[in-house]
Amino acid sequence: MATGEENNYIEEAPAPHPEVEKPNDAQVERDAELAPITAGIDPVIEKRVLRKLDRRLPVITGFMFLLSYLDRSNIGNAEIAGMKTDLGLDSGKYAWLLTIFYISYTLFEFQALMWKVLRPHQWAAFIMFAWGAIATCQAAAQSWRGMMALRFLLGAAEAGFGPGVPYLLSFFYSRRELGLRCGIFLSAAPLAATFAGALAYGITSGHPHIANWRLLFLVEGLPSLAFVPFAYFFLPDSPGEAKFLTEEEREVAKARSLRRSGEEIASHKIDWKDIGQTLLDPKPWFTAFMYFSCNVSYSSLPVFLPTILEDMGFTAVNAQGLEAPPFFLSFLVTIFSTWVADKLEQRGLVIAVLSTVGAVGYVIIAAAEPVGVRYFGVFLAASGVFPAIGNILSWVLNNQGSDTRRGMAMVMLNFIGQCGPFLGTNSFPSKDSPRYARGLWICAAFMFFNLFLCLGLRTLLVFENKKLDRLYGTKKERQAQQKSGFVTAEENYGENFRYML
Repeated sequence: MATGEENNYIEEAPAPHPEVEKPNDAQVERDAELAPITAGIDPVIEKRVLRKLDRRLPVITGFMFLLSYLDRSNIGNAEIAGMKTDLGLDSGKYAWLLTIFYISYTLFEFQALMWKVLRPHQWAAFIMFAWGAIATCQAAAQSWRGMMALRFLLGAAEAGFGPGVPYLLSFFYSRRELGLRCGIFLSAAPLAATFAGALAYGITSGHPHIANWRLLFLVEGLPSLAFVPFAYFFLPDSPGEAKFLTEEEREVAKARSLRRSGEEIASHKIDWKDIGQTLLDPKPWFTAFMYFSCNVSYSSLPVFLPTILEDMGFTAVNAQGLEAPPFFLSFLVTIFSTWVADKLEQRGLVIAVLSTVGAVGYVIIAAAEPVGVRYFGVFLAASGVFPAIGNILSWVLNNQGSDTRRGMAMVMLNFIGQCGPFLGTNSFPSKDSPRYARGLWICAAFMFFNLFLCLGLRTLLVFENKKLDRLYGTKKERQAQQKSGFVTAEENYGENFRYML
């Protein structure tokens, strides 16, 4: 574990205006202790550890996210399955049901830090039970006010899960591995949207004893409750405590953690100084507003796409089916783009390309006349916006140099970013039907704004890396030091830390 003196050195070095210091004796001694441990990792065993982690972490958290996404977004399918009539909803009341979810989701973003304070498997099981119970209870709503209360509680519960999972993954994976795993986790959302329409159609095809929309909430809410035991018993808390690894593999996992951050097991304490420094750092604010921009565009797509497709001239049944192909493409692009960004270590350029694709897609949907061309625009929008989010989440984690700072950056990202759906879900009033041109142009504008922010942040990171190279030496010089046995943690602030571009 690092001493207080060491932490001061590590924290101050890469700040926006760092004080130039040379390593103190304690730091040099600690690096010498780390060198034989981290340099001696058997690559064969490390690959085996990575495969076992991949079979457990992204799969479990991804499936949990899929269920949570269904529970939050099935209100769009419930609305056209009779809920609007039964609860007496007009356009304004329905918009409030969408908005209230994101109000509570934003207010309870601080729960992302609970993944550090509590045991992850305990917190995940608790929060999943909470949102599963609330989602299921939506089937019993008898009024708009009752549904409003349930949507508020659902947002509060789900805020404790999704925003914290990328932070949890950062405990297990290096910065060059994290993007793909975040992509696999987040791709559960477009995957859920792929079959959500078909699933909703099958559930709501006609049941005389219960309203179709009530049955939809029941059938899609209960699986979340059923999965709680799996989350509790199979989700690991840290690499060194993973029971599914052998003793030899756990030692390698601990060595990986040492190489990553200088600690075998993540501390459950919060460094309040780190929190203050993160708030003063411009970089997490860039990514927070990038997330805001993407959420303006993406939040409205799954909710209003069935209505948009109906207004293109498709029947309700065909509209449900035509949702699937664009979202399946988004699922594939999310995984592929995060893998490419990991390999190239170039998240900014990947996000820039995806932002442009998404913006062009929204422009086509808004401006084109032929139905086929507009539907092609849906493919571009879906395959640009959500994959960009997957890369933004891993980018913010890559560029903070302590676990507390990574956690706080995620809180900032989600607190600002989840305000985007307030605008996005209220940009498609029924009076703008059938084209919804205003909402679509708003989405396009924010994707172009995301492109601008992305390029601005990347420019700042290039400048910061040049300062660090002047202070500590270039990447080639640092690699020579490592070959001679001098090793420092790669992802906490120090000589080896460089910002991911």
